[in-house]
Amino acid sequence: MTETTVKQKILKVLEEMPQDCTFTDVMERLYFLYKVEQGIAQVVAGDIISHAEAKERIKKWHE
Repeated sequence: MTETTVKQKILKVLEEMPQDCTFTDVMERLYFLYKVEQGIAQVVAGDIISHAEAKERIKKWHE
């Protein structure tokens, strides 16, 4: 199975966007999908933390 190229992913996003979308709309969608892809790669690589650890880190932000 062939892997989808970045160009193919971008073209797919553009095709799915409404005709009256703005440049900002497109950039926000591309950035969102990029961040999701990064997150999935982190999970696959085992770069994760537990729910309890996440709660603990968030708690420290509010101190």
